[in-house]
Amino acid sequence: MPDLVRCTWVDDDPLYRAYHDDEWGVPQHDDRALFELLVLEHFQAGLAWRTILHKREAFRRAFDGFVPERVAAYGPDDVTRLLADAGIVRHRGKIEAAIHNAERFLQTQAADGSFARFLWAFVDGTPRVERRAPGERARPTTPLSDRVSAELRRRGFRFLGSTTVQAYLQATGVVMDHDLECFRYQELAPG
Repeated sequence: MPDLVRCTWVDDDPLYRAYHDDEWGVPQHDDRALFELLVLEHFQAGLAWRTILHKREAFRRAFDGFVPERVAAYGPDDVTRLLADAGIVRHRGKIEAAIHNAERFLQTQAADGSFARFLWAFVDGTPRVERRAPGERARPTTPLSDRVSAELRRRGFRFLGSTTVQAYLQATGVVMDHDLECFRYQELAPG
């Protein structure tokens, strides 16, 4: 679909374009998918999203399909295995945070019924629509990302500051932040 108007951050990379067209900003309620994006977003901190996107399949293999119960059970041998995996970002702190966050993710599921229920409660179940002027860049943080980040930190999550959480909220459709001119804006904007 090369003739469609997309968000200004999308370029000609087919993987990047497919991610934008099919996944980014689509309301996500599946806990396994929410866990995957949570881990990928914290690995992205300080890197380009394109880097993570191109390593996504390797991440899926390395992290057992992002099944939180499996990741939460990882031990020192798994950390060593992941640090040796050239297909992913090999950062000890981020790897250890993924394991730690899997445990917190499961605790949140137990406390709230699902991680999706916890996350979507911040917007009363309806995506928060950002309406920016043409050419205006998305904000790196918002009061909403500040609140979600603070609650995640209160619950013991790591590597999830407000900027990372804002990207996560956009990716999962909790915040609908496609450019007004983008064909996905019309498809995804509620009401």
